[in-house]
Amino acid sequence: MVYEQIKYEVSDGILTITLNRPERLNSFTARMRDELIYAIDQADADDSVRVIIFTGEGRAFCAGSDLEHGGSTFDYSSISIENHRDEGGTLSLRLFESKKPLIAAINGPAVGVGITMTLPMDIRIASDNAKMGFVFVRRGIVAEACSGWFLPRLVGMSQALEWVCTGRVFSAEEALAGRLISRMLPASELMTTARSIAREIAQNTAPVSVALSRQLLWRMQGADHPMESHRVESRMMYWLGQQADAQEGITSFLEKRPPKYALKPSTDMPPFYPWWPDRSFIK
Repeated sequence: MVYEQIKYEVSDGILTITLNRPERLNSFTARMRDELIYAIDQADADDSVRVIIFTGEGRAFCAGSDLEHGGSTFDYSSISIENHRDEGGTLSLRLFESKKPLIAAINGPAVGVGITMTLPMDIRIASDNAKMGFVFVRRGIVAEACSGWFLPRLVGMSQALEWVCTGRVFSAEEALAGRLISRMLPASELMTTARSIAREIAQNTAPVSVALSRQLLWRMQGADHPMESHRVESRMMYWLGQQADAQEGITSFLEKRPPKYALKPSTDMPPFYPWWPDRSFIK
């Protein structure tokens, strides 16, 4: 695929995906969705990519769906209700399945799908001039992109309901207080900080261990007893303990040198992965 609405740039194990429609404040389109999903597929297959950073070109992260079609923007009557799939939701589901850790560097306005697309990402940081908003009820629609699942888990039900039911735009400072983001930074420090976090992962961690740990934490959000986590963790520890990466992790620590991990997420996941029920229906 030729990228027209995003940029795909890899350096030192870090993939930076930049939403690239600055003349439209990086507003979201079906084309952008397709390019983002393809980019995640490409990154998951490329073991040289250790971490993915998402940001926006220009002064916005993403101003939400492109509304150039006016009142018919969300009219999907050309297909049946049974066959309709929310575009933001298909992107969120693919992000959720990623084997690589995902960092959102929110550099400016992020509203509508511009903020809900970041919810399946693992780390969200924002510049101090960023604005965010779950504005859907002010446009006569509802929060999408699987935000009904992600948002309350991230910020709690009360905070999620306040933001969703008012649809108001709020500051990065409020997002930090509400635990939507983990850091608020001067705009000049945003990407430097995102890359610093990404390098910490890329240079010091085992790729398969990161992939398994990411899925472990997300998947256990729906578990009804800690025993579920214990069972999966026990399998992981049993399998990983016999692999070269565990030996390398300990040896490199004792020898006080950078580790060189061999296992690759594209080909070397344990035989019990994925351990959760079949989800082929989400594709």
